[in-house]
Amino acid sequence: MTTQAVCAGALSGNSGGWHSIDWTGCHREVRRLQARIVKATQEGRWGKVKALQWLLTHSFSGKAMAVRRVTENQGKKTPGVDKVVWDTPEKKLRAMGDLKRRGYRPAPLKRVHIPKANGKLRPLGIPTMKDRAMQALYLLGLLPVSETTADGCSYGFRPERSVADAIERCFNALGRRDAAEWVLEADIKGCFDHISHDWLLGNVPMDKRVLEMWLKCGFMEKAVWSATEAGTPQGGIISPTLANFALDGLEQFLSKTFYRTMRRGKMVHPKVHLIRYADDFVITGNSQELLVGEVKPLVERFLAERGLTLSAEKTKVTHIDEGFDFLGQNVRKYDGKLLIKPSAANYSACVNKIREIVKSHKTAKQATLIKKLNPVIQGWANFHRHVVAARQFQCLDRDIWRALWQWAKRQHPNKNYTWIRERYFHVIGSRTWAFACEREECNSNERRWIELRRASDTKIKRHTVIRADANPFDPAWETYFEDRIGTKMKDNLTGRKRLLHLWLEQDGKCPVCGESLTKESGWHVHHIVRRVDGGSNLRGNLVMVHPNCHNQIHTLGLEVVKPAPAMGL
Repeated sequence: MTTQAVCAGALSGNSGGWHSIDWTGCHREVRRLQARIVKATQEGRWGKVKALQWLLTHSFSGKAMAVRRVTENQGKKTPGVDKVVWDTPEKKLRAMGDLKRRGYRPAPLKRVHIPKANGKLRPLGIPTMKDRAMQALYLLGLLPVSETTADGCSYGFRPERSVADAIERCFNALGRRDAAEWVLEADIKGCFDHISHDWLLGNVPMDKRVLEMWLKCGFMEKAVWSATEAGTPQGGIISPTLANFALDGLEQFLSKTFYRTMRRGKMVHPKVHLIRYADDFVITGNSQELLVGEVKPLVERFLAERGLTLSAEKTKVTHIDEGFDFLGQNVRKYDGKLLIKPSAANYSACVNKIREIVKSHKTAKQATLIKKLNPVIQGWANFHRHVVAARQFQCLDRDIWRALWQWAKRQHPNKNYTWIRERYFHVIGSRTWAFACEREECNSNERRWIELRRASDTKIKRHTVIRADANPFDPAWETYFEDRIGTKMKDNLTGRKRLLHLWLEQDGKCPVCGESLTKESGWHVHHIVRRVDGGSNLRGNLVMVHPNCHNQIHTLGLEVVKPAPAMGL
């Protein structure tokens, strides 16, 4: 299925213009330029990199992709200081024409404060929609460079990398019996707020004038403008990549200093390994003295060049037998065996969130409460499904049951135990205490349930860490990433059989634009024959498409043809 392309010189003001964009062509053009940037970076041809970045940031396809990103992400309804959002096709199309370097000047950030886990407030700078789109546009040209030059041990705010990769890397570095026994838990003090502007301007390979304007635009708080002398705004699309640029190089710096050497006829290995996720990182070592006396000073010197310092409050050296918390997991050896489990703080936060949801829905219908709880339960279980979490999953189910039993008794204070159980808890398959209710819209004679998910139904599966040198923008790694994305989607759709079958039938592709359907891209289940026209909810009448592609279907009245099942299904 194809759509009519809108050419660069014909940005019309009608709503069909935005939905008529040939997104397949846009994806192809952007990916082609990004692959060329990767090749030029690998060859050290920085003049060529700059020229290709200019082509990408001035292309129709790049501007279309940038506007699409900022109008489909979670912050699409959050305005900046100008109180403008792009919520119509006309505004989106007009915004593409406004993404020009000549005459561009970013507006100040809107400063808000969000609570942190320790009770303190984190400052967040919200750019305007136009500034977000400009950052997304220039990020298209910067990410291929970042991914080509990045540390292999870095996993935060990078495409196709996740917390699970960082945790698996911890297991690889600490799991063996002869592995390092000491760990430096490091945390950078206000990383985003203190990165040196001079360092960024001298080392980040992008348009310096545009970068300087973003760094120096200041922020508005309570109608008062304040200057920004250091740091990158938390809330800017490009900020995480800039922070990664500042921290990349630490792995190579440590490996050049600490390497295997021969001493008195014996091979000595300091076992120094770095695992980093954004500004949180751990460094392993074979002794406490090595980490405190040699590694930590080197890290502090590396950071000082970038205007950064370690947090004295959060930086410490720990023995592996005592264990440490990292990215929501507890890493610890028990009698020489490394076990990684959900941390106590992370578990408590999940339980407290669930209890708050239950308390805030005292008079809600059972179906409403289940729909509120299911994403929280499944999300927490999916996050921890790669570690030793079976016992914590059972504990979470037990704590949820207690909260729901109290909720049910509060609903009917004058009813007895048996009545409450029969009303809210049912026998479904092998489950005897399933918190569930019947679907109101179900027309079948067979009972169809809206059922609360159990964390313990999530199977524990070992995660395969991503290759350190894998680059999602390099065509040489295309097959590798296709396999990883397919495995990840199958895991995410496990337990959602209808969606999984649809995704497999379509070979993981959207039939409108031909691009992959992933967790990051999102999807919408489209009825080929509308329900108001008699269409059913059966799988033969359903197809998975991207949210933006779904808008194209309805705006342009396009017909979707059910794709042929993939081979082997």
